[in-house]
Amino acid sequence: MTTRERLENDYGREFKARNASAVSTLRMLRAAVKNADIEKMKTLEDDEVVEVIGREVKKLRDALETFVAGGREDLATQTRLEIATMEAYLPAQLSDDDLRGIVMKKVAEVGAPSPKDFGRIMNEVMKDAKGRAEGAKVSMLVKEALAGPPG
Repeated sequence: MTTRERLENDYGREFKARNASAVSTLRMLRAAVKNADIEKMKTLEDDEVVEVIGREVKKLRDALETFVAGGREDLATQTRLEIATMEAYLPAQLSDDDLRGIVMKKVAEVGAPSPKDFGRIMNEVMKDAKGRAEGAKVSMLVKEALAGPPG
């Protein structure tokens, strides 16, 4: 079953169960996927649907930070629920150790890396970790690897 099919099935089930919170979140996701279909003028492939969902989760995380900083716990709670609902459609995230292993492999492939290789290494790691790691976490690990061992 594709991610899109899962999304549609879950939406129907939650709608029938009258779960307003889940219906609202899934409706938002369906709209984002439909808008991406229209933008690309084609039906998205499964990996593209997952990408759209990832972007929506990132937007919500950014909003969550703003709500927490602004002391809006009511909105923060709602946003956390929306994030949890959407994350169910994303592939399992890589652990820090697995991600660090990918980073070290890419750094080794470059050989004698310097901070100016950051962009190239980031690009390669993000290709390998597609949808399974946040860019901010990858960026931190790549910077850490390029800085060399602490000492």
